[in-house]
Order: sequence, then C-alpha cells, then structure tokens
Amino acid sequence: MSFINSILKVFVGDKSQKDIKPLQATVAKIKGLETALAALSHDELRDRTVQFRTKIRAARADKDNRIAELKAEAETTTDINRKEDLYADIDRLEKEAYEITENILNEILPEAFAVVKETARRFKENTQIRVKATALDRELSATKSYITLDGDDAIWANSWNAAGKEITWDMVHYDVQLIGGMVLHSGKISEMQTGEGKTLVATLPLYLNALPGLGVHLVTVNDYLAKRDSSWKAPLFEFHGLTVDCIDNHQPNSEGRKKAYLADITYGTNNEFGFDYLRDNMAHTPNDLVQRKHNYAIVDEVDSVLIDDARTPLIISGPVPQGERHEFLELKPKIENLVNLQRQIANGFLAEAKKLIREGNTKDGGFNLLRAYRSMPKNKALIKFLSEEGVKQILQKTENQYMQDNNRDMHQVDEALYFVIEEKNNQVELTDNGIKFLSKDTDENFFVLPDIGTEIARIEKMNLDKDKEAEEKEKLFQDFGVKSERIHTLTQLLKAYTLFEKDVEYVIMDNKIMIVDEQTGRIMEGRRYSDGLHQAIEAKENVKVEAATQTFATITLQNYFRMYSKLSGMTGTAVTEAGEFWQIYKLDVVEIPTNRPLSRKDKDDLIYKTTREKFNAVIEDVTELSKAGRPVLIGTTSVEISELLSRMLKMRNIPHNVLNAKLHKKEAEIVEQAGKPGVVTIATNMAGRGTDIKLTPEVKAAGGLAIIGTERHDSRRVDRQLRGRAGRQGDPGTSQFYVSLEDNLMRLFGSERVARLMDRMGLKEGEVIQHSMMTKSIERAQKKVEENNFGVRKRLLEYDDVMNAQREVVYKRRRHALHGERLKVDIANMLYDTCEVIVNTNKASRDYKNFEFELIRYFSMTSPVTEAEFDRQSEQDLTARIYKSALDYYTEKTERSAREAYPIVKNVFETQGNQYERIVVPFTDGAKTLNVVTDLRKAYETEGRQLLADFEKNITLAIVDEAWKKHLRKMDELKQSVQLAVHEQKDPLLIYKFEAFNLFRNMLENVNKEVISFLFKGDLPQQNQQISEAREVPQKENYQTSKDELPNTDEAMEAARQSAPQQRQVTETIVREMPKINRNDTVTIKHIISGKTESMKYKKAEGMLSTGEWVLVNE
Repeated sequence: MSFINSILKVFVGDKSQKDIKPLQATVAKIKGLETALAALSHDELRDRTVQFRTKIRAARADKDNRIAELKAEAETTTDINRKEDLYADIDRLEKEAYEITENILNEILPEAFAVVKETARRFKENTQIRVKATALDRELSATKSYITLDGDDAIWANSWNAAGKEITWDMVHYDVQLIGGMVLHSGKISEMQTGEGKTLVATLPLYLNALPGLGVHLVTVNDYLAKRDSSWKAPLFEFHGLTVDCIDNHQPNSEGRKKAYLADITYGTNNEFGFDYLRDNMAHTPNDLVQRKHNYAIVDEVDSVLIDDARTPLIISGPVPQGERHEFLELKPKIENLVNLQRQIANGFLAEAKKLIREGNTKDGGFNLLRAYRSMPKNKALIKFLSEEGVKQILQKTENQYMQDNNRDMHQVDEALYFVIEEKNNQVELTDNGIKFLSKDTDENFFVLPDIGTEIARIEKMNLDKDKEAEEKEKLFQDFGVKSERIHTLTQLLKAYTLFEKDVEYVIMDNKIMIVDEQTGRIMEGRRYSDGLHQAIEAKENVKVEAATQTFATITLQNYFRMYSKLSGMTGTAVTEAGEFWQIYKLDVVEIPTNRPLSRKDKDDLIYKTTREKFNAVIEDVTELSKAGRPVLIGTTSVEISELLSRMLKMRNIPHNVLNAKLHKKEAEIVEQAGKPGVVTIATNMAGRGTDIKLTPEVKAAGGLAIIGTERHDSRRVDRQLRGRAGRQGDPGTSQFYVSLEDNLMRLFGSERVARLMDRMGLKEGEVIQHSMMTKSIERAQKKVEENNFGVRKRLLEYDDVMNAQREVVYKRRRHALHGERLKVDIANMLYDTCEVIVNTNKASRDYKNFEFELIRYFSMTSPVTEAEFDRQSEQDLTARIYKSALDYYTEKTERSAREAYPIVKNVFETQGNQYERIVVPFTDGAKTLNVVTDLRKAYETEGRQLLADFEKNITLAIVDEAWKKHLRKMDELKQSVQLAVHEQKDPLLIYKFEAFNLFRNMLENVNKEVISFLFKGDLPQQNQQISEAREVPQKENYQTSKDELPNTDEAMEAARQSAPQQRQVTETIVREMPKINRNDTVTIKHIISGKTESMKYKKAEGMLSTGEWVLVNE
C-alpha cells in the first residue's frame, strides 16, 4: 500500500502540502507587518485591539440595529402571526450578522495575529511593560500580582504564577504556529507534533475570535490543564483588554461560573461545559442560566474528546423508587459456581485437545480446542498453547468450519458448555446447559423468558371472563418483566466474571470500583459502566452495590460540541481518525509541519512467540539502555503489566519509577524525573497526553529518551502518543515496540500470515522476527480494530441522534418559556396542535359527543360548530374554526384575569411596595394550585399583564419538565428492551427509532393538552388569598452528575443507563402525586358532567377513567 500511496502522491500531490501551501501567503503578510508593529509604543499596540473591535461593530451595526427594532416590535405586538414572522426575521438577521463578523475576522486576521506575536515578543524581552492604566487594568490589579498601579500608569510584569508554578514568559510564535492558528480559526483540526506548543498556537485564534465579544471556549481534557493554561496565557489577552476565566475555578450554578462564561475567553473541561448545558436546561429562572450561545470552541486533545469520549453520555440523575432493589448479590453465588464449573470443563477440553493434536488427530483436537476457546478465551494455559507452532491455524480452520452457513453447526460445539463467550464482540450468552444448572434448585422456567405471543393466545383461548382474562395477562406481563430483569442481571454478572479483569479494566480504590481509561491509563473519576454492569462488578468484588438512578438530563459530548457555530481542535494524533472527524463533525484534519526536523528513530517491531520471551527481552534492553546513560520510558497497556515489569526490574536491582492509575497522585513528580540520565520509568498510557519530558544536555548527547512499548495498543493513536514523548523539538530519541502472538491485538485481530510465517520459519523459543513487513501487518490489524470501533461509535450516534432531536425540541420550548419572549407563539402552536388532535381523533370515529366533551375538558368552552357542520366540514376547516374560537376565548380570559388581579397587585404595591420586590400569587385550575412568582413593579406597571405572562411561563416549565423526566425514564427502558428484537431477527435500531418517535409524539400531545387545559382553567382563587413576598429558599441538592462508561460492544453501546451517585449534586426529588392504587383496590369515581359517583374495583374503573368522562375522587 505504501508503494501505491507514493505513486498517487506523485500524480495527485500530498494533502498536507496542499493544505499548507495557500496559508504561506498569509504567513508572509503577518511577517511583513512585524516591523511596523515593533515601531509602535505599548499604548499604540494596545489601541489596535480597540480599532479591531470598532471595525467589527461598525460592520454589523445595521443588522444589530434592525434586530433591536424587531425585538422591540415583537414585545409590543399582540398579533401572534406577526410575532412569529418577526422572530423568523430576527433569526435570519442574526445569521447574516454572524457571517459579516466572520468576513471581518478573516480580513483582519494577518494584523491580529501579528499583534499577538508582537505582544509575546515584548513580554519575552521586557521584564516590565508600562502603559496608561485602563479601567480593566485597575480592576485586575486588585487580584493579579503581575499588574501594579503607579499613578495613571499600569506596570505589567513578565513573570506570574500558573497553577502553582512560577513562570517567566519566554515564548514567541514560530511560523508553523502561525499556520496552526490559521487552521484553527478556519474551523479545522490542527495536528501538531509533541513539543510544538499547541497552547501557544491557540492564543492566536482565541484572541481573534474573542474580538466580537460573543465568547470563545477552550476545552481541555482535565481541570489541571484548564486552570494551568488559563492562568499561563491570560496576561497576553488581558494586556489587550480581553477578559479571561476558567469555569473549573468556580462551583456549578454560582455567580463566579456565570461571570466566567461572560468572559471574552473561557477555559474549562469538556465534562463541565456539557454539565453546565444540562444544568441550564433544568433552570427555573433566566437568572440561573450560566452559558451564552455556543459560538466558537477550540478542543485541546480533540481526538480524546471527540473520538474516545464522544460516545460517553453526560448524565444528571436522581433517585428512582426502589432503586436499591436488585438481584446481583442473590445471583452472585450461582454465577460464581457456574464460572468455576466452566473453568474446570474448559481445562478438560484443553487437555484433551493437546493430547489429540500431539497424536496427529487435528480434527477432534481442533473441535476440543474450539470448545476450550469458546468457554474461556482468556485462559492463560490456552493462550500459551495457541502460541505453539501450527496450533492457532488448527483453531482458525475449525472455527471457520463451524461458523459457515451462519453458524449452522456451532450448536454442536456449544452444547457441552454452560455459557459461550464471544470475546471479539464482548458478549456472553447462557446455553441450555447453563440454564439447567442455574435452575436445578428452583423451577425449571425460573430463568426462561415466556413467549408473550404464544402465552396471550393461550389465555384468550381459555374463554375467561374479561376481569379474569385481564388478571391472567397482567400476571404474564409481570412474570416477563421480572424474568427479563433477572436474565439481564445474570448476563451482566457473567460479563463481570469472564470479560472484566481487576487492575486491567478497573481498580478498587476507597472500596469503590474505578474504571481505568484504556486510552490514557488514568482513573476516570465519576464514570460507571452502563446497564447494570458496574453493579455486577461491585457485587463480584464485594464492595457496596450502589442503587439504581433515573436520568433527568443527558447528552453525549458528540452532540454537545456539534451545537457550536464554529468548532476546531488540536492534537498530535488525529490523522488516523480523519475519516471519522469528517463524517461526524465535518472537521478536516491538517498536518502542520514541525518547527525543526524530527530526529527520532522509530524501529520496526520485535515479534516474539510468547509473552514471557517478550518481557525477558524488554528487561534486557532496558538494562543496556540504562547503563548507557539514557532515560527509558516503558509503556504498558494495563496496571497489571506495569506491576509485573516492576517486579522483574526489582529482581535485576534496576531502580525505576512506576506511574499507573493506582499511583496517579505522584504523576508530576515522576514525569519531572523521567528525562534524567539512566532513569527508568514504567508507565501505562498515562505518559501520553499532556506529558512533556524535558532532556538534559548529557541525555541528548547519549542518544535521547528511549521509548519501549511492551504491546501494540488497539489504536495507532495511542502508540503514536507514546512515541511522541521522544523527539520533541528536534531532540534525539528512539522508539521500539515489543509484540508477542499472545497479546490481545495479535490474538483477536492479528494477521494469520504472521502466525503462519513464524511456524514456517520454525522459530525456537526466544527467537525473534523484525521486519518492516511485519510492522505493517500489525498496523493493518490495528486498522481493523479502528474500523470496528468507528462502526460502533457511528451506530451509537444513530441512537443518540434520536434522543438529540427530541432534546432539541424540548429544550427549545423550555428556553422560550424561561425567557418568555416567544412563549406566546409556542402557546398558540400548542393550542393549534391540540385542536388538530381533537378534531382528527373525533372526526375519524365520527364522535361529535366526545368532540364536544373534549372541548369542554381542555378549553372550558362549548363547541362553536354544530353536529351537521362537524360531519360536513373537512378536518382542516374544523381545526381552523376551533383554533380561532379557542384563541379568542383565551385572549379574552387572560385580559379578564389581568383586570381581576390588578386591584390586588395595586394594593400591595401602593401599601407595601417599598418592602417587596417579588411576590407570590396563587393560581388554581380547580384541582391543583400553582404559586406564581412575579416582579411586583412590572406587574403594577403592566396592569397585571406581567403576572399572567409569569403564570404562562411557570405552568409551561412545570409540565414540560415533569413530562420530560418521565419520557427519559421510558427511553431508558426502551433502549434495554429493544435488544430482545435481535432474537426475532429484527434490527433493534429500527425498532428503537419507531418506538421512540411514538413515545415522543404522545409526550408532546400530552404536554400540549396539560398546558392548554391549565392555562384555560387556571385563575386566581375566588376567596381572598394572602399575597406574600417571594423569598429564595435554597433547594436541597438531590441529584448527581456522572458519566456513563459504555463497554466497547454494539449491545452495551445501545444502552445509556444512568449511573450511581457521583461528584456534584444539584436539585429535585420526584414525589408521587397520589398514593399507588392496586388493580383490586376499591375506588370511588365521579362522572364529570352529571356528577354521579360510583364505587368499584380499580381494574373495572380503569376503562371508564380512560374515556376522560370519569375522574377519581379522593375519599
């Protein structure tokens, strides 16, 4: 392939060169401005920023003025259709204003970049810079140690504290960094090698895009980087009058965090940006909001955030009724016994396979070997046997034979097993044998799901009376629900015992299961495996099994970052995922050349047969390199391997440091030592992102940092990150990967050709292969895994897109209610939709009586059409007539309510106005009461109309929020239940989309009806109510923020179950409005129109209540 690629480059050209070439002219322009800017005084240089901002404001002034005029008109007009047109015009003008701004930014880019570069040069060359003090200088001098005031002047120092470390500014932008800044400004990904100064590159587009004052976000992967970079680079921006803040310095929902978002440039972690968005969409007043519109974001380590973390949902969750109930601990002993029994028979199959294969009977030997593989694929004895000559080929040949014709004969292999492990797909499935074993001391159907269709048909054939038949069906559904939950618990426990290893996928800290990030090797704080898997691992490891929770708000990072008007990113390792970045985010990857040529030597992989041989060779190499005075960084893929190598080095008396998830607190100290002569550091992939190992002159002379990879990772990006620790800014260095046929990548996806070649060459123990062809073969295996992972992420995106489309509708309606601006239009649309549903439903059934009843029920008005007109007119005409009458009635009703409320408001304002700022006014629809908080002065000045607007806002928010929470619970259940569709040869995704659409449509219809019903019926109570002052009562925080970790499987990926309690906690408890009623309880119901009451069992009353003509009466 590399030969073909080189031929293509000759004819088509290199993409990187094509991307960079057009930018060289702008670099020349920037450099051409340097002399003129250098001649300016410090104050004149600062004045350039004022000129830029003035130019931007002037260019968009016409649009901004027109937008302000239209907003003023929209607030005063009462014509709903006119309002809707005005808001459509405002949206259009805002887009046009944004485009004008972008054009101006492109125009001033060379000069703006030159200003930033000149500022950096002045900070480097001057210990102090004296300028005329501005208002911002005076404000900052109170909190920033690097600004001091001297009369009318401000003195800026070039040394300051960055996240606890004293630094002196010593950087000026290189030419390649100017190119990187242009790429970021254009909304692309800038791929820059380690040590090329990505944080300095970001200062260029941050400054330029902060000029319009719309807010710019720089997103980091952890809070240390966010705090460090914001304090490190802030003086560069503040010198020019731009404000800088970091959201991670402030508590959620605080004034400090709100102020951080109002800054021109805001730093923060990806999680906190996402959680703030969710919290904003749970806010009850505009004052609670912290975020502005999503304008422009630069994502640091963009591949980590938008690829690795993209499918991880951010979740705000709360308690669910009986959430602590589960069967993990009850079923754990059974699963433990089952796994031990399978382990025994797997060892038996392996022993028999060895015997038969040595006798030359490869057919039966292969059959037993396949059984051993499908029972326990991670069995170390099996892995060792598979590395022997020709054995892997026997397994592959046998597996291919039984897998042909859609696994037609695979049942012959599986019938002796208790469960089957599909390691490549990360799935475990119980066999009939397993079900029999688990059911031996219980009913034989204890773990068998009933066939719903067959069972319903059987019940219907029994000719029972209606009540008895309904009871039997209810029992069936209850049985199905209990058993499906039980089987789900079993499956998750089996996965926990067979596929998830302690100190590899997770560690135990503070009696909690903590997930280890496979990409970085770091502890992932606040994350839990989804869908009950985390609870299963907790049960397995005998730590506290946390209670289940319910999702209140959720979004994936994938969909959060797609909301920005402009998005860009920077990293050292994006090119291997360029296809995914383009397909999902429409982000192009541009490779930026290095400032100095790369001098690191990347050697071809050393391939051994067994892990033991490989590790022995690693230790030998490390010993030699350390003696030569070179620092060595050993990269491992798990905590377990890092500890094994540490023990081996101790046996050789080689001093070394270990950096893994268990020892993450010592990270800074260990990294600081890692570049010194002869120092050996063992690290998981933690030594990847954000780690800068600096070398001493004697180390450079000895050959630089030696990178030793003990295993190829599934992803080429992780290997490139490890390699990137050496060779920074032209430093010398080497990288060498050691591979064995027992490694996970080679075992699962490694080319058969590698195994065949090693067998053909008759390699003895300890012998090694090293060739560029072999290295390329391993990279092809990595590509297979990357393609598989991309497919998984893409499929998840399809699931999440369904949720995202629904989220946008609900959050948009919520925002309109919260701000109140467009709420009148929304209410008119809800009213029209409700009219349409009533007309269509009753017209289809030709039920004029029910049509009349529903108009009374929802609109409290009689029908404006006769029965003859109802039969004769079309649905469209009827809807229009009903809508017009209902809207007129509602307009008249709100005016009447405002007139009735005004004397009360007037009395309070004139007698106690100096005491109260906001008041609470109760509204009721006859059944429920809602306390509405309103601004007393505004209510008085608008003669009660503001009070009615606040009533509309409050009721819309309350009903939308409650319905959305219930809907999210149903969506959680749907994600789990659709997986059963696989057994019916159906695509779960299609069923999910179809069912989700129906659920959402029903939710919207119910929300519309509830809101409209309350608005039409809601009024001030007849008896005089005491108007009281509205006081802010701190709400008890009763929900949690968390991230769900989805295992890398199609099945698990499709479930976004909520996680258990985590870090910050934030509002609301769900309380049942009425006591639970069982089907056999006696209830009293009342007919709405006649007033007649009857007592009967709830199961009989259910049908009557569903018509809407009868209601429950609380006795």
